[in-house]
Amino acid sequence: MPGAAPTAYRLLALASALALSACASSDPDAVEENACLQVSDAGAVYNPGNPGEGGAPEIPTGFASKKNVSARSFMVVAANPLATKAGCDVLKAGGSAVDAAIATQMVLNIVEPQSSGIGGGAFMLHYNAAQKSVVAYDGRETAPAAATENYLRWVSDSNPTTPLPNARSSGRSIGTPGVMRMLELAHKDAGVLPWKDLFNPAISIATNGFKVSPRMASSIASVEASLQRDPEARGYFLDANGRAWPAGTLLKSPALATTFNTLATQGAAAFYSGALAQDIVDEIADTTGGITPGLTTLADLSAYQAKKREAVCITYRSKVVCGMPPPSSGGLAVAQALGILETYNLAAFPPSALDDNGGKPAVTGVHLVSEALRLAYADRDKYVADADFVPLPGGSPAAMLDKTYLRQRASLISLSRSMGTAQPGTFPGAAGGVHPPARDNGTTHLSVVDRQGNVVSMTTTIESGFGSFHMTKGGFLLNNQLTDFSAAPADAQGVPIANRLQPGKRPRSSMAPTLVFEAQADGSKGDWVMATGSPGGSTIIQYTTKTLVGVLDWGLNAQQATSMINFGAANSPTTNVGGEHPNVDLANGSANDPLVSGLRSLGHTVSTAALSSGVSTIVRRKDSAGNRVLDGGADPRREGVVLGDVVR
Repeated sequence: MPGAAPTAYRLLALASALALSACASSDPDAVEENACLQVSDAGAVYNPGNPGEGGAPEIPTGFASKKNVSARSFMVVAANPLATKAGCDVLKAGGSAVDAAIATQMVLNIVEPQSSGIGGGAFMLHYNAAQKSVVAYDGRETAPAAATENYLRWVSDSNPTTPLPNARSSGRSIGTPGVMRMLELAHKDAGVLPWKDLFNPAISIATNGFKVSPRMASSIASVEASLQRDPEARGYFLDANGRAWPAGTLLKSPALATTFNTLATQGAAAFYSGALAQDIVDEIADTTGGITPGLTTLADLSAYQAKKREAVCITYRSKVVCGMPPPSSGGLAVAQALGILETYNLAAFPPSALDDNGGKPAVTGVHLVSEALRLAYADRDKYVADADFVPLPGGSPAAMLDKTYLRQRASLISLSRSMGTAQPGTFPGAAGGVHPPARDNGTTHLSVVDRQGNVVSMTTTIESGFGSFHMTKGGFLLNNQLTDFSAAPADAQGVPIANRLQPGKRPRSSMAPTLVFEAQADGSKGDWVMATGSPGGSTIIQYTTKTLVGVLDWGLNAQQATSMINFGAANSPTTNVGGEHPNVDLANGSANDPLVSGLRSLGHTVSTAALSSGVSTIVRRKDSAGNRVLDGGADPRREGVVLGDVVR
């Protein structure tokens, strides 16, 4: 199929038409009971921003304005229309939120392979409405038993040469995948429909094909050279001339259909033993073209365990916000940022010129959020890792989330000047070298609510876009998750880094699936009110915090908060203001934009590089008649839609 891949910006407006041909209702303006209606805005507005600047985790592919969508009782928000439709149809058939998440993930593996899949890992927060309980499911990848602290730096202690062609693209970056074990564990706890039925949408799409979306086409084109190294990846993603398939190409994956059939009938055990496991081990050990192999064995796969953990929760004004605990740093960092911001009346600094895209954030509001994030990242970079190996200060999240401690951290913020780079807090007996966050991440997020009020917020990843570029004969890409570890085991002073690589350890993550509840008088969780999260590497923490503040402090609806200009900072002088957004004025240079110039007057170094978030948000509210309604927001920077039993 000849022809160069067209630009995402010119064709992004075709994404829904290409992907939804099999799932749009015949009358998309009708009010249909329990329907999964197509609800994307046909009058989308696109703005390419500054593509390619700033080392974005996945390539930016524009901005498509979207409108808030409301549903009666169930809803799915995911980053691709076919995946959203698969999850929504499961809910329509009476499935649970977990059932829908499984079906959605399997389809995402096909239609958004650069971002997630069964060769990677995931974190899930699940709210059980009947029990009023939250469980955090950990499906993070693990390092092999043969790994050493220098596994990513050199081949061996006796052969201190760099892995080839580099750490990411070698077999050394590949962790033991965890998403299948995690999904099976969650399904045993909260599934309703048979496991095997949840694979049917993905099997059908893999067998019959789907039309390559503009985002996927542009993503493939950006890494053609890296995909050339692996025979399976080359044969699937590139044409006979070694070029990316153009958008609109009908792409089938019989190998992945076979893999899904195996997993549907035999369960996750078929992934961790037998032919599929051997295929994974062989791919990691492959040395074709001089690639340095990884040391993963069948024993590493068979030993993998998904884990149930206690969510990290903090009261924030009248709400309780819950996130993922370590090995993710996302839940703690978001909670710390909110705890610091609670000192300030953020409601006094709302966005102006409010529109469907979230209006224009105020300089003071962005300044306060960015400063709080700097302080949270400082603690995160020093103290947070896989707590099964390196405990948090005090042995639990409590010390880092202590309100007195967070008020003391808030006192370090000046309203007139950015702190630039923050210092981590001090905890008795806690020490460690600092490991700044990595930027890359090929990740996606989905949010689901079922008829019974059960909720899933799940962030799922293969690390960088297209992971390690290694593709199994079973038709799925393998992650490069181990590059989330610190390549060096100690800092320049020789102090061990908490997030150093160790056998069996899970690399630190920034993923931040989040659930929000009304706060009871005693600070405990009341009714569920919000689910959100995003892809984006270490900037996930910024995207999630921005969205939470948008809803909880500034009263934005789900779509406005999701669409709003991305802003925030890691622990550096640079503050991000997403230049892909139509409300950022870059026509005459960034200095012309009042938000940018206002931040610079406070000492911020402002980057207006395009930011490739993928926020998926659901908010529950009461309408004017007192009925509970679900509002959904899909990130306009990706191809996702909101589907449910839609209210017009």
